[in-house]
Amino acid sequence: MQAIGRKFCPWLGVGCLLFLLLGCQRVEVPRGLPVTVAAITAQQELAIAGVEGYPEITELLTLAGVAIPTSQPWGEAAKSQLSRLTQRPVLIETDGAERNDLGSRSVYAWVDGILLNEALIAQGNALIVPKFSAKYDRRLSRAQDRARILGLGIWNPQNPLRWNPVQNSSDRHP
Repeated sequence: MQAIGRKFCPWLGVGCLLFLLLGCQRVEVPRGLPVTVAAITAQQELAIAGVEGYPEITELLTLAGVAIPTSQPWGEAAKSQLSRLTQRPVLIETDGAERNDLGSRSVYAWVDGILLNEALIAQGNALIVPKFSAKYDRRLSRAQDRARILGLGIWNPQNPLRWNPVQNSSDRHP
């Protein structure tokens, strides 16, 4: 019995140490405005209805830190994933930026604790557009690294994306 105790005692100590370290990690709790997505108007653009108590008004929101290719099959895969994930109420969190030239706000979107911006990148349906000191850049970067390593979506070696959607259309090479 003592021999068994000597074998497992170090492992028990390591297990307790890991539990304490992981249990003490800060958990990101999303805070924001709950909304209902009325439509996906573009690959990374959501139309929400009922803006601040006005149900007849819709507002356009753009997913922050994400670039989705418009070419097929990647654009359609991203739009399909986003449509599937936004069937439930969405919690939006602004990134602090003003509205873009088209009038939409840049946001992070959450559904049931899942960061949609990250989910799109993790499945290889989008690329990260890093911003200096953006709140979730590290998460988005890790998701992109994982998708690239696994060869998912735009990173699929059999059918990779051959141009960067962040570049201007004049910079694209077929």
